[in-house]
Amino acid sequence: MVKRKKISANFSKTIRWFWVMFLALILSGISVFLLASLGVFGEMPDHTALENPRTNLATEIISSDGKTLGKFYFEDNRTPVAFSDLPKHLVDALIATEDVRYFEHAGIDVRGTLRAFIKLGKGGGASTISQQLAKQLFHGEGSRNTMGRLTQKIKEWVIATRLERQYTKEEIIAQYFNIYDFNNFADGIRSASRIYFGKEPKYLSINESAMLVGMFKNSSLYNPRPKRNPIGTKNRRNVVLGQMAKYGYIKEALKDSLQKQPLGLNYSPESHREGIATYFRSYLRGFMKQWVNNPLNRNPNGDKYNIYKDGLKIHTTIDSRMQTFAEVATKTHMSNLQAEFFVQNTARRNSTTPFLDLEPEEVASLLNSSMRRSERWRKMKYDLKKSNKEIIKSFKKPVSMKIFSWTAKNNEIDTVMTPLDSMRYYKSFLRAGMMSMEPQTGHVKAWVGGVNYKHFQYDMVKQGKRQVGSTFKPFVYAAAIDQLHLSPCDTFPKSQITIEALKHGNMKPWSPKNSGGNYGGFETLKSALANSRNTITARLMNEIGPQPVINLANSLGVEQQIPAVPSIALGTPDLSVYEMVAAYSTFANQGVYTKPVMVTHIEDKNGTILFQHSPKTKDVLSEEVAYVTVKLMEGVTQFGSGQRLRHSAAKDQIVYKEIVTGYPYEFTNPIAGKTGTTQNQSDGWFMGMVPNLVTGVWVGGEDRSTHFKTITYGQGASMALPIWANYMRSCYEVEGLNISKDEFVAPEELSIEVDCEPKNEDGEIIPQVNTTTTPDIDF
Repeated sequence: MVKRKKISANFSKTIRWFWVMFLALILSGISVFLLASLGVFGEMPDHTALENPRTNLATEIISSDGKTLGKFYFEDNRTPVAFSDLPKHLVDALIATEDVRYFEHAGIDVRGTLRAFIKLGKGGGASTISQQLAKQLFHGEGSRNTMGRLTQKIKEWVIATRLERQYTKEEIIAQYFNIYDFNNFADGIRSASRIYFGKEPKYLSINESAMLVGMFKNSSLYNPRPKRNPIGTKNRRNVVLGQMAKYGYIKEALKDSLQKQPLGLNYSPESHREGIATYFRSYLRGFMKQWVNNPLNRNPNGDKYNIYKDGLKIHTTIDSRMQTFAEVATKTHMSNLQAEFFVQNTARRNSTTPFLDLEPEEVASLLNSSMRRSERWRKMKYDLKKSNKEIIKSFKKPVSMKIFSWTAKNNEIDTVMTPLDSMRYYKSFLRAGMMSMEPQTGHVKAWVGGVNYKHFQYDMVKQGKRQVGSTFKPFVYAAAIDQLHLSPCDTFPKSQITIEALKHGNMKPWSPKNSGGNYGGFETLKSALANSRNTITARLMNEIGPQPVINLANSLGVEQQIPAVPSIALGTPDLSVYEMVAAYSTFANQGVYTKPVMVTHIEDKNGTILFQHSPKTKDVLSEEVAYVTVKLMEGVTQFGSGQRLRHSAAKDQIVYKEIVTGYPYEFTNPIAGKTGTTQNQSDGWFMGMVPNLVTGVWVGGEDRSTHFKTITYGQGASMALPIWANYMRSCYEVEGLNISKDEFVAPEELSIEVDCEPKNEDGEIIPQVNTTTTPDIDF
């Protein structure tokens, strides 16, 4: 009996100690959580921080058709997406792999935590998705010592439970996908999806989703790029597929099939130098810097917006489809044209190649001048404080570099050469600039500033200004029509004219010549413009003087200060593609100038509109004068220097067709335009218009001494017109773009005769002059 009492007493004592220890453990746990909540173990996010986690968001550049053209960011290329934009199998893959009881707990998986504690972590981790989000948002990698890791884990538990109270389960998943760094500047699921697979997240396949979820384990280790760890990434992806099958998200047979498939990468890095509309994005960066520096544009805290971190959305006028067509047309033609240019230069390779018209000492002077204007010189001179002698020596020392090549993979070659030789090499390449705009709205739909932004960063749309040649002549004709009420049917003699010294501001007599020495007979104004007859243009200039032409050009948006001399009639001013497109658009828009528009509105990350564009227009010409000028320019494509747009292969047997993809073009709709070719074939232009789209193209070398030797390839009809033609043909193939094939709008009252071309019995215009081989060159 005594023994039984003793056993009972001991048993009761053990139970009491168990409950004391249990309660003490519970109280300790509660105390630890309370202390962590109060910030004893380190700073904790408050309610405001949980509502608006601090994450750097890239500014997104959005096209008029809703596509992402690119982003502005420094380190974090992140654009968040909503849970509704995530495919179900992507979410399933995450839950199956990272937190299978996600929808059953409130931030802490007790079963998983006890398992990890009992097995000392060997049975798998216990971090929930909510805890991992807490770590990503507020603590990063954390401490390496045991105590530090313990306190960090406690803080993660506290933050995880707060996140669960603050957000829905779906919102937490979306945040987790948006916050994660998938490497290679793929911050967040949207960037990762676009960079690794070239698509938006909602279009990810099961395999693609599994690969991205697999990267959550360690995106640096499981990097799918070919030279990194594609095999390890594929193995990790297959583990995720196995987890999806294990927990019933996919069938076992489907898992086996998917695991045999390759990763299927479509790697498309989203860098500032790659992707679509690179030159336009460079212009836009300058536009945004001006916008954020305006004191009127401040965030709610009164600070400047940061275009690299604040997640702005810039809605542009660029159409991604038209931009792609423009870039493809430019690159296709320029690669063919460059190949011919190299062939011609190889045939005459000497100490002055690729420059024509220069002596060796002039070439040396040109290269020396370019060297001193280069970015390399600036950095060495002002950043590294090097002497001129040291800098010049460095330009002559061979170094490893990547150089541009049309024929190489990714257009790059690894080589060794001196920086001075590389400068000469790059000067041998022809450049291009192109802009396309709706004349009624001013919306710029395509902007191609060059052939490759990574290697040729100077923008030939707005930065570059080049001699415009005969594309200036429509300004002379329009001013003459406005002042003298001329008709396209009016005839003038082709004979030479001399404008005497001191008349109209010129200092010596001026007697322009016609190409080919054709001075006999008379010609209508329409034929004269179509064939770029210099003598007739000079006669018009003699009639009205240069100042009215300059005034008109300025009203049409030309910013350049033009000297008041008669020779401007033949296109001596240096103007940009941007200015020329805006000016020509006035003719297509019934005499109303509309300032080009690139940005329609800007939003903050929450969708609040911060900027809304207001159109800027002004009346410059009467509807009648604008229409008559357009009818004059229609002759250029009907029987003049731009008639190749309408040719079939049988009608044009020149060598030109061999280097142009897509020729013959065989357009049948109304097209107004003007070709332009400057002295020695240094610049080739084509300005082309249909009623609702005006597009200008320039092609030439960086230096005017880099040019074709003959007019066959060196004229605007060969250098620039093919880009316009292939671009327009692609645009016409997409019905949704609604590019017009109609006649230009005629004014209700027209007092000037415009329909004066002889026609055959089928109503087709009979060419007035055979100009198949007549160039539009200005002497």
